[in-house]
Amino acid sequence: MKVIVLGCNHAGTFASTKIKELYSDIEVVTYDKSDNISFLACGIALWVGGVIKDPKGLFYASPEGLASQGIKVNMGHEVESIDFIKKTIKGKKLSDGTEFEDNYDKLVLATGSWPVIPPIEGVDLDGIHLSKLYEHAQAIIEEADKPEVKTVMVVGAGYIGVELIEAFRQKGKKVILMEAMPRVMANYFDKEITEAAEEHIKAGGVDMHLGEKVTKFVGPDGRVNKVVTDKGEYDVDMVVMSVGFRPNSELHKGHVDTLLNGAIIVDSYMQTSDPSVFAVGDCASVYSRASLAREYIALATNAVRMGIIAATNIKDKVLSYQGTQGSNAICVFGYSMASTGLSEESAIAKGLKIKTNFLKDASRPEFMPTYTDVLVKVVYEEHTRRLVGAQIASEENHTEAIHAFSIAIQKGMTIDEFALSDFFFLPHFNKPLSWMTSVALTCLTC
Repeated sequence: MKVIVLGCNHAGTFASTKIKELYSDIEVVTYDKSDNISFLACGIALWVGGVIKDPKGLFYASPEGLASQGIKVNMGHEVESIDFIKKTIKGKKLSDGTEFEDNYDKLVLATGSWPVIPPIEGVDLDGIHLSKLYEHAQAIIEEADKPEVKTVMVVGAGYIGVELIEAFRQKGKKVILMEAMPRVMANYFDKEITEAAEEHIKAGGVDMHLGEKVTKFVGPDGRVNKVVTDKGEYDVDMVVMSVGFRPNSELHKGHVDTLLNGAIIVDSYMQTSDPSVFAVGDCASVYSRASLAREYIALATNAVRMGIIAATNIKDKVLSYQGTQGSNAICVFGYSMASTGLSEESAIAKGLKIKTNFLKDASRPEFMPTYTDVLVKVVYEEHTRRLVGAQIASEENHTEAIHAFSIAIQKGMTIDEFALSDFFFLPHFNKPLSWMTSVALTCLTC
């Protein structure tokens, strides 16, 4: 059997290596446009801010490493079309334009995602950057290191945007954060949590503009020097766009079933509507244990699991995907935050009838010499009382506690079952009724 893997970042890398690990008799061939693989884009802000000095640490695999496992690696090769009937691919080698054609028995689509680029006038001006690839990171750092670049605007206050504003502040830049939504990180956290994050952003010296939309980029000499919004104008030396991602869907368009945004629909074995085609990572949808529906949740953790599952099932269906809760975390100017499942706003938007509970509690007994406040919110279905979401935030790092909420959602636990779960107590670490159980226990009378 011959398997072609298109795309070789997180999902594609894990799919390729796992296939060879499990089935040494399978021929594995990979294709990727880039000259590098396995770049951890979540580390871009750490590199920009100087926390990471050597970007080599942001790669956990290499083309040479894959080749040493018996995988035929084709870097700098752009696949331009797929004939799903003949089971062939066609494309060109980017270095010299040489055309190529190859055939497969099974195909793994790991084509990933691409940053959303809004149709704003002037968005193609020099000095406006994306933040996704290693090449993007290199360009951002090269530009930010120029002494004449003093003011940087970041458009979009999702995770990437919020991480970048702190990185630019660490480089001594004046930073403007522009977000069309009324809150930062609104896709992950509700108002009770984001209010605290916004205070830390302001304290970090960021000029934050929420509920304000960019309408035009201006640059009379071909380079951006001004940003126009629906509320004002701002002089800038550099802009980074971070307004979201969309799945790369051109190669499979019209052949396999997809969500409305083009994300490929897969079953629990990562198989598409075409039995010979699997899809993994940011180009594919996932099954959400929170909404109980197929969703587009582009996270590296999902991509890795999906790659492993597709590889395991490449011959026969033997390992089923357990679904995802979309668990995530971020540190905002020293403030640690994490969420899993659905926020109150997203649950309501999906038509769920839910209840919520918000709690501010001490991390450990108040009689201890030191303790910090923890903010925690839970979201659960009104009729079934099934836990569907949780959010936590604190000056201390308690983000790993989100794993307990995540597993509870995955297993379909009710808020009452979670409230009475067995959690240890020791004054050094928590209270007899920790904030995790207290936020659920107070729901027993809700």
